[in-house]
Amino acid sequence: MTVAPRAGPGSWSRGVMSSTVTEGIRITVQPSFWAERSAPENGQFAFSYAVRIANEGTAPAQLRSRHWIITDANGHVEEVRGEGVVGETPRLGPGDQFEYRSWAMLRTPFGTMRGSYTFVRPDGSTFEARIAEFALTKPNALN
Repeated sequence: MTVAPRAGPGSWSRGVMSSTVTEGIRITVQPSFWAERSAPENGQFAFSYAVRIANEGTAPAQLRSRHWIITDANGHVEEVRGEGVVGETPRLGPGDQFEYRSWAMLRTPFGTMRGSYTFVRPDGSTFEARIAEFALTKPNALN
């Protein structure tokens, strides 16, 4: 299953991304600076990120919750926990994938995000699928 808004076929091959597999679940994240939503003069730097969750394993799994750790360049950490993603708790059979787009606001022009999704299997067992750390960087901010 795929849910809009989609990242588009070419966007998964561009730029820096994070990709990790845990128990057959591959989580790929493609971040980008969101200039239209940012106000640098007010210390507001917006970043969007497209997420693809693919079941490359042999057993179904349903996403139940999320945990994000967002760190700005000053070391300020914000943790976000909640049920599902974008109002969904997708069930992924082998070969299925789910895509969504979200965003985060930082006080600095660069930072990082990492986290995990909690999944449940049909037998009731749960596991944490790791989301590898990825950079949030305003273009030319590090020059």
